[in-house]
Amino acid sequence: MNGTPELRGTIAPGYERVAEAFLRNFTEHGDVGAACCVHVGGAPVVDVWAGDADRATARPWARDTIVIVFSSTKGVTAVAANQLIERGLLDPDAPVAEYWPEFAAKGKGAILVGWVLSHRAGLAALDVSDLTLDDIAAWDPVIDAIAAQEPNWDPGSAHGYHARTYGWIVGELIRRVTGKMPGEYVAAEIADPLGLDFMIGVPEAEDDRVARLYPAVHDDPELERIAAAFLSDQSTLLGRVMSGPSQLFAYDDRWNSRVLRVAQMPSSNGHGDARSLARMYAACIGEIDGIRLLSPETVQRATAPRSTGTDVVIGQPLHFGLGFSLPPTLGSDPGPRSFGHSGAGGSLAFADPDRELAFAYVMNQMQFSVTEPDPRSAGLVSATYTAVDAA
Repeated sequence: MNGTPELRGTIAPGYERVAEAFLRNFTEHGDVGAACCVHVGGAPVVDVWAGDADRATARPWARDTIVIVFSSTKGVTAVAANQLIERGLLDPDAPVAEYWPEFAAKGKGAILVGWVLSHRAGLAALDVSDLTLDDIAAWDPVIDAIAAQEPNWDPGSAHGYHARTYGWIVGELIRRVTGKMPGEYVAAEIADPLGLDFMIGVPEAEDDRVARLYPAVHDDPELERIAAAFLSDQSTLLGRVMSGPSQLFAYDDRWNSRVLRVAQMPSSNGHGDARSLARMYAACIGEIDGIRLLSPETVQRATAPRSTGTDVVIGQPLHFGLGFSLPPTLGSDPGPRSFGHSGAGGSLAFADPDRELAFAYVMNQMQFSVTEPDPRSAGLVSATYTAVDAA
């Protein structure tokens, strides 16, 4: 898209600067299609979208466009897990094997549910070479491989980002205690009650609404080389984690395939819109149409820091509670009790209970920066807090 796209949606008085930052993402930061939504005090104050869902066909980003949000999905999965903790169906201090006996193999019997949620389980890299995309979509082959694997490091001794395995392990715990696949549970207990347009596993009938994902492109060959090593160098734990089983999960055009859309990957392939993510987080910190997803006590427990400091996979400081990313990992603007999750390529969604604020940004043009925050989400969050403080 060239120039400034047409802005669609609604903006409450006083939040115009958020819309201005949103449009700058197209003119200055390469966005193709995107959406942003902000709730304050339980009500939407920004709900905007613009650009192309598919630039090849000039299909515009519409009000009902959904897009893959990668690891922003982990925040939704964390809500599900913390609901089950609140209901007494999961205990963060219990061994995973109490719910999933096969998981105890290869010295994993002492791994706690809370360690999985806070990336301390020592199972960040799934070191198998014979899993196919169809195996991933079938669920059980991946679950069996995780159960049969020995840890990458001494569980509980350090935290390392479980980029893919977080979703499979937490998702299997959801299945074991509820009898529902994680996507089914999210639909029944989170999305449907709140009227959210969010799903883990997209039916083929919804394909026409899905925005096409555009992988990051680097004009600098050296930057391209560094990015490739970052994502796929099998000599490093980071490369093994980020490439996934059999190097199936590089961030390329395969994420537009039907098999990766329909697969249930509760860490990575949730599809939805900014409106739904913001509404979900708003319902975690207050009532939305009479529904509150997590009690204040559950939020307090879920956001207590459990992993802080240098992450042994990423090699940079990361901060996690029970499944949620915490400040300062969420950026410099969110308040100290904020919680949520970002996604590969740029998406971000979180709640700030002290400001009664929920924020979400989704897009279809991936960008990567190893050392700096994504300027698109950072600019939107900064504009949001400036508007809230001025209100």
